[in-house]
Order: sequence, then structure tokens, then C-alpha cells
Amino acid sequence: MIAEYVRDAAATAVVFGFFASSWFGWAQEAPPPRWRKPLVAASIASVLVLVVGALVTWRHWSDGTAFTAETSRTFGIVVGIEFGLAALGAGILATVRRRDIIPAWIAFVVGVHLFPVAALIGYPLIHVVAALITLVSLAAVPVARHRALPVSAVTGVGTGSVLLTAAASSLIIALLGY
Repeated sequence: MIAEYVRDAAATAVVFGFFASSWFGWAQEAPPPRWRKPLVAASIASVLVLVVGALVTWRHWSDGTAFTAETSRTFGIVVGIEFGLAALGAGILATVRRRDIIPAWIAFVVGVHLFPVAALIGYPLIHVVAALITLVSLAAVPVARHRALPVSAVTGVGTGSVLLTAAASSLIIALLGY
């Protein structure tokens, strides 16, 4: 579960902290009123992990990284495909008037794209994150329907929680110097 480079673990905390905050924000679209304060707290916690992760990343910027010219190029291609599929699917869902399930689609694409990212940079924790986000995306619609909740709330809480936990774990890994 440990990253090979401190800089990569810290940068993962930054990226996952940012996106955790974004997912908790999306969950605030129309959640049950009692979810508001915990969602705000989770968003703040995500940003705090992001900030500390950024400081650790900056401090270890000259250290080693899994990102070479080749891995950076491949990473860019994977992320480009992710964005393209997310946008295409969201556009199709909007066109067929299924905007309500766009968050689950986006989470699915995010989860699936993390598998090649994990392999590319050699960070096993990201495989776990990929699997969990993919599971959240697949469970979000039936859970939301069963509990009469917005899909955005269920998807946002699930995906945000996975990402915040992974961001905090990556930050701890970086702070311990692994």
C-alpha cells in the first residue's frame, strides 16, 4: 500500500484531497438537511489534507518520482480518455434526460481510470481506491432509489469518503517518509 516515493504519496494526498472536496460538494446538491454539516466538515477536512499534502509535496519536490517522460505521457493519455468518456457519457445522459445519474457515471469512469494509473505509478493503494470508487458508482443508483435519496448525495458521500480516506492515508505515508 506504500508509495515508492514520498513526493508521489504527498501529491496523491493533494489530488485526492481536492477531488474528495469536490465530491462532498456535489453531494451538497440536494442532501437530506441533517447531512449538511457533516458534508461541510468533510469538505473542510479534504482541503486541509490537500494543503498539508501540498506543503509536503513542495518540500520533497526534488526527490524521486514515478513520473518520467514516458509515464507522464501515458498518464496524460489515460486522464484524457477519462475526461472524454466522462463528458461523452454525461452528454448522452443529459440528452436522454437522465441527468440524475450523471454523478454515478462520472464516479464509474473515475474508478475505472484509476486502475491503469495505479499500475503506471506503482502505488498499490490506488488499486484499492479504484475498486472502492467503482463499487460506489455501481451501488449509488440502487441505494439512492431504495432510500429515496438523490444519486448525487449517495455518490458524493461514497466517493468523497473513499478519496478523503485515501488522501489522509497518502499524507500519513508521506509524513512517515515511505
